[in-house]
Amino acid sequence: MSRLQQIAEQFTGLGSEPRINPLGNGLINDTYLVTPSNGSRFVLQGLNGRVFPQPEQIIANLQRLNRHIGSQRTADVHLQIPAMLSTVAGAASYQDDSGQVWRALQLIEPAESREHISNPAEASQVGFALAHFHKLCANLPAAELHDTLPGFHITPSYFETYRQRLAQPLQVTVDAAFNQCRDFIDRMQQQIPVLEQAKQRGELRERVIHGDPKLNNFLFEPGSDRIVSLIDLDTVKPGLVHYDIGDCLRSCCHNPSNNEFDLARCQTILESYLQEAGEFFTADDYDYLYPAIWLIPFELGLRFFSDYLDGNQYFKVNAPRQNLERAQALFALCGSIERQKDLLEGLIAGCKHG
Repeated sequence: MSRLQQIAEQFTGLGSEPRINPLGNGLINDTYLVTPSNGSRFVLQGLNGRVFPQPEQIIANLQRLNRHIGSQRTADVHLQIPAMLSTVAGAASYQDDSGQVWRALQLIEPAESREHISNPAEASQVGFALAHFHKLCANLPAAELHDTLPGFHITPSYFETYRQRLAQPLQVTVDAAFNQCRDFIDRMQQQIPVLEQAKQRGELRERVIHGDPKLNNFLFEPGSDRIVSLIDLDTVKPGLVHYDIGDCLRSCCHNPSNNEFDLARCQTILESYLQEAGEFFTADDYDYLYPAIWLIPFELGLRFFSDYLDGNQYFKVNAPRQNLERAQALFALCGSIERQKDLLEGLIAGCKHG
């Protein structure tokens, strides 16, 4: 019996001989689809201990989130959040012989993830679904959740880590691509603390955020433009909703063929988000939308470049220079966002006053 089967049988029962197949294309955790010989299919996930050194906090956060959303009127909830499944021994998770923690989640079906937005209706649903998630969590005190990733989306901290790595003897080639990334970061460093300074001044406040609302974490009803679920909830934690908005737009509005930012798609998503967000979105929240739209892609590019300098320790790669190439693409996206700054700020102002 394989190691994975032994782990899966902690949730299905000994001797059930479940079928196990890789699921998704996440860069952090090990995720599988488990099909028992009898019973419903489910998602089996091994948490990355380097990224999540206290996996029990992730389990506790998801349990708290499920209780909170489950306490609301069914008619008011338009997203299905995956339920956690217990082991046959009644535990919320299982730790294997190597120390890795595994948990099982309800498989939302029928549902499908999508890698690309193909029409405005899909884009509108993404904006609605993200705002709806924030709205469902608006009265869940952020302090009741563990900060499972301290420093996550704190861009000045990532910049300091980058500077420390750059000061060490380099294990990579200093070539044109390296210099392009380094020079771009140098030019933009004055803009790095904008969101954290706004938080320190009390203009922005922490709420419950998803933490990783990229497109393929929204599940669509097959054959439909309707989103039925938001998954991959390991990064649910206290934070600024601007982190989520910026990351969602980065994922959905990035044209990888030319690294341009799709302004029309951004408008569709933002308008739908703000319509659903309603009163929980404040005047100050509007004022920091453009900085977030620019900063979050920059931050991810900075993290990719730092990981490249560090020997690709964090993000999964298929080639030694993949993180460098990812950083180049995101910095090019930031350049496209900058070139459209006036249009974006006009769009945001129209939403704020419209």
